[in-house]
Amino acid sequence: MYRVLLLIPLLLGDGGVTPEIYHGRENRIRVRAPRLAQEARIDGRLDEAMWNEAALLTGFSQYRPVDGLAAEDSTEVLIWYAEHEIYFGIRAFEPHALVNATLADRDRIGGDDHVQLLLDTFNDRRRALVFGVNPLGVQADGILTEGENRGMVDHSPDFVYESRGRITDWGWEVEIRIPFKSLRYQSQRVQTWGVNVVRRVQHSGHTQTWTAARQGQNSFLGQSGTLEDLTELRRGLVLDVNPVLTARVDGARSAQDDWRYGRGTPEPGVNLRWGMTEKLTANLTANPDFSQVEADAGQLSFDPRQALFFPEKRPFFLEASENFSTPNQLIYTRRIVAPVIAAKFTGRAYNTDVGLLSAVDDDALSATGDHPLFNLLRVRRDIGGSSTLGMVYTDRAEGDAYNRVIAADTRFVFGGLYSFTGQLGASFTRSSATTTSWRPIFEFAAARRGRRFGVGGTLEGSHHEFRAASGFVSRPGIVHAQLRPTYTWYGEPGAAFASITGILNLDGTWTYDRFVNGHVPDDQKLHPGVEFAFRGGWRLGAHFLLESFKYPPELYRSYWIDTGTDTIPYVGTDRITNYDLLVTFGTPQFPKFSADMFAVAGRDENFFEWAPGWIGLATINATYRPTDKLRATGQYVIQSYQRTSDNSSVGLRQIPRLKLEYQISRPVFVRVVGEYDANRQDDLRDDSRTGFPILLCPAGPPDCEPARGFRRSRFRADWLFSYQPTPGTVLFAGYTGTLDSASSWRLGDMRRSTDGFFLKLSYLLRM
Repeated sequence: MYRVLLLIPLLLGDGGVTPEIYHGRENRIRVRAPRLAQEARIDGRLDEAMWNEAALLTGFSQYRPVDGLAAEDSTEVLIWYAEHEIYFGIRAFEPHALVNATLADRDRIGGDDHVQLLLDTFNDRRRALVFGVNPLGVQADGILTEGENRGMVDHSPDFVYESRGRITDWGWEVEIRIPFKSLRYQSQRVQTWGVNVVRRVQHSGHTQTWTAARQGQNSFLGQSGTLEDLTELRRGLVLDVNPVLTARVDGARSAQDDWRYGRGTPEPGVNLRWGMTEKLTANLTANPDFSQVEADAGQLSFDPRQALFFPEKRPFFLEASENFSTPNQLIYTRRIVAPVIAAKFTGRAYNTDVGLLSAVDDDALSATGDHPLFNLLRVRRDIGGSSTLGMVYTDRAEGDAYNRVIAADTRFVFGGLYSFTGQLGASFTRSSATTTSWRPIFEFAAARRGRRFGVGGTLEGSHHEFRAASGFVSRPGIVHAQLRPTYTWYGEPGAAFASITGILNLDGTWTYDRFVNGHVPDDQKLHPGVEFAFRGGWRLGAHFLLESFKYPPELYRSYWIDTGTDTIPYVGTDRITNYDLLVTFGTPQFPKFSADMFAVAGRDENFFEWAPGWIGLATINATYRPTDKLRATGQYVIQSYQRTSDNSSVGLRQIPRLKLEYQISRPVFVRVVGEYDANRQDDLRDDSRTGFPILLCPAGPPDCEPARGFRRSRFRADWLFSYQPTPGTVLFAGYTGTLDSASSWRLGDMRRSTDGFFLKLSYLLRM
């Protein structure tokens, strides 16, 4: 009844205007939104006259967990535009009266009911700007790029737009205004944009789309509709001036063992953004400060041969970061640690995406005393309907030393189900001692995506002397191959399970030289598994891991054996066979609670001693939202190793983490984070062979010392007060402190080691 009453003014309107209705399931997806010479007040109420003339999008379909069905929940999206902005109105009907909504911080609405607007402003079906809102109008924005980020939205960029929402007795509604200043788009007088709308309904766990998109297709954006005949869009002058003032005071222990704080001198900085054209943007930052960034969460190293990856969080580098993405992550901006000045040029011209970044890093980070200089170039051109051809060049110079990487890549999509991605590159490096040239890196991947049957395969690797000083390669000098077929069964509507997916993962890893010489893989893995998606959003997965790992001598070059009478070289067991059970679990997003878990248990390699071990690895996450303003997020990570010979413990690490957030209002929130890291290791011994103690001899005997066990722990606390009415206009005030101890789980023994206060003020002046 509510829906019928709401449609009456839409159908009649003021003066009897009848809106154009575009029904997704009926394939009416070519939208002509009206251009109106007026503005709307964004208050979360679609009661102004111009909404009666807007184009109406309806007829949503279910996309996940099962596609091809009519959506159980009705959604209506209204669209119209004016000279300088485009407007969207959303009515999300909820017959169950179960609406999940919190007054969350920006980009933190994943646990709420929400809608995402996908605008492909260049209509290339490769990349879309994403504007998300929850029922209260809280925003979450980003970029969706085909073939990257596992099909997930990259929430790094922040766009300036307005939104307001409210919960009603029939569901919820939201108003959105997106100024053209916040967008990049074509320069033609008359344009066509790609468009789609995605709705997430938390009580059922369903994801719904306006167009009848299918999971089995290779391109999600290729199944979008279009906004056609957009005429005479005006951005005006696009010039953002963002002055910044920061101050920091750090504490340290003096020689007299008392605590003292250094003087914090306020430092000015500035960020500039100039929209040179509708397609091209230039950014500049001078003396940037990134003190508002939340500290990285603690991570466990499951394989010490692989480096840990930490995501970029700094605003200057996040904007337009999609223009710098590459298959092998050859551009990793966290290598630019503390830039003195940096400039960036990004945009699109002649069906080509371009990103150019230059930075001068702090000379305190240099071994030679010179300022490290970075130049990063990324170019990617569209080919055909969905394919691309790209090139990347990076250069890091420090005095006479340098590292340069050049690579070409391509992605072909064909037949609706098939894709191929390839990249081939090389590094050229000169240091004070040596010069190396043409050290290759490569990656090739092919996939078939189908609604029921899919298969993917990859072959990637790099030379052991390949270096990417401006990128991230977790483990150079190896070749990795993988084949992963899957098959999915779908349940009938109303069945206990929505889908069951069977997975077989075949995996092999070689050192580069052994691959070139045609040897069998060093590490061999066979992982059969099954994943269940149940009605209501419950998830469960189980995988059996059967593996064989070859001894990696490069990890143990400093290891020797103490026989009691002599010091002899350490020789590891040639192969270790593993068998483990991996379990994943996830709850639905309840109004106040959600949780997920990842756990592995079984017989695996004990990297401490290169011996078989009983392992237990687990990560448990839980979120509790007692009110629409308060959120508590907890995480517990554990890594345990026991010897198979006598069940003694060789290593145990535990990291509990708790984050409390209170959203006082939409622009104001307070955050407190506490993380405890307890690490314990036993005296090491040659457990798989002789049982003798292990010695650590970095330069070889006789300069050795026993590999003694240890206990240590660290507690880190962060608090932050944030006022952020729009991206760029902020007031941050915060504190970070750490305490260390030579024991674990004895909080009374902890001793303060570092702390610091910071303040940041910035204002976005939009010309």
